[in-house]
Parts: sequence; C-alpha cells; structure tokens
Amino acid sequence: MAAPAWIQDAVFYQIFPDRFANGEPANDPPNVEPWGAPPTLWGFQGGDLRGVMQRFEYLLDLGVTALYFNPIFLSSSNHRYNTYDYFRIDPKLGTLEDFHALLNLAHRHGVRVLLDGVFNHCGRGFFAFADVLENGEHSPYRGWFHIHRFPVDAFSPGKAQDYEAWWGFKSLPKFNTATQAVREYIFSVARYWLEQGIDGWRLDVPNGIDDDAFWAEFRRIVKRVNPRAALIGEIW
Repeated sequence: MAAPAWIQDAVFYQIFPDRFANGEPANDPPNVEPWGAPPTLWGFQGGDLRGVMQRFEYLLDLGVTALYFNPIFLSSSNHRYNTYDYFRIDPKLGTLEDFHALLNLAHRHGVRVLLDGVFNHCGRGFFAFADVLENGEHSPYRGWFHIHRFPVDAFSPGKAQDYEAWWGFKSLPKFNTATQAVREYIFSVARYWLEQGIDGWRLDVPNGIDDDAFWAEFRRIVKRVNPRAALIGEIW
C-alpha cells in the first residue's frame, strides 16, 4: 500500500484551468470575462491547456515536478466539479490533442500530471441524471442515484429534497456506487485517463463514497494500468 517513490519529494503545483493562462482565445466562450475580473461561479476568463503549455518554463523555474489540475472535463461551471461528461475535455479548455501535447511536454521534463477525479457526484447535465429528469421512474438510470421520490425537482431554489446531492446542492447529484453499473462506469473513467498517460488521480471527497470494497477495486484497477500511479484523497 506504499505510495510511489516519486511522490515522496514531489513539488506540486495546483492549476485551476480557467484562471491560469489563456493560450487560445479561439476557444473562449461567448461570455468570456476580462482577465482578472472578480471571480464568480459561472463566469469564464478563458484559461486553457495551451495556456499551461505556454507558461511551462515558468513552472519549471519554480522547481515544479508534478501538476494537479482541478477538473478539466465538460461542465457548465468554471470549477467543473459538476461534471457532464467524464470522457471529454471541456472544449473551453482545448481538445484531447491539446491534452496529449501537454502530457508529452510535462513528461519530457520529468513532470507528472494528476487529474481531479470527481466520483462522488456529477452534474445535472450528466447523461444518466438527465435521463432520470426526462423519464422519471421509468429511467433505466434511476438506480445510478439515490432518488427519494418522483418527479425529481432539480432546478427550483433550495436544497435537494427528491434525491441525495453533495451538501444538498441540486446541481451535484450523488452517485449510488452500490449499483454495479455505476462502479463499472467510474472504473472505466479511471482506466481511460491513465491509458491516455496521466500519472494518477486526486480524488474529490472520497469519504463521500463510504465503501472500502469500492476503493480497493478502484486502486487495483489504477495499479494494473500504471503501478507507479499516485492516488491522493481529499479528506476534510
């Protein structure tokens, strides 16, 4: 269960992608705000993967040996903890090709890259939850979440009442990881991005998934793909 040797003396730099550097204005959303504007939940300022590549010498000069990215997958918010598609880089940040280029650049300089794994909950636009909203109790994905009653109210003001959500936020429905299809989906996400070349996962609120067997299997899958991959859990 020991951590990989490389992480023992790694110097990490955390990157909030939308606010690090704008390297490609062409992928900015229509409502992009001026760089440095006061932060809001839904405002975008245009940071992207190419911006990280363009500032890579700066990171090297700091002595950085590992990068941890806040979520980079498709979402509606700038923080992207309300994931819509775990297999797709948010187009506002770039493309899969951009991500591969960033990985290659980092690895050429001996820098590891960790992604943020938000597996306790997703966003309302995630395909399975969207199906629940559309089809209610007839949805084949109703078991993917902790639904208390139908119809599901996911948009009116106030805390979630009809389903479990992270801290009650309606925009963050909680996965039901007791459902085998959910487990397999999450494991497939972990495997896919490791196969793309990442060096590990930072796990968002892993204690929200209070299931030792789930995490044991998650770790086995990760180590099977990359025995030197790092797993870091956020506990607070």
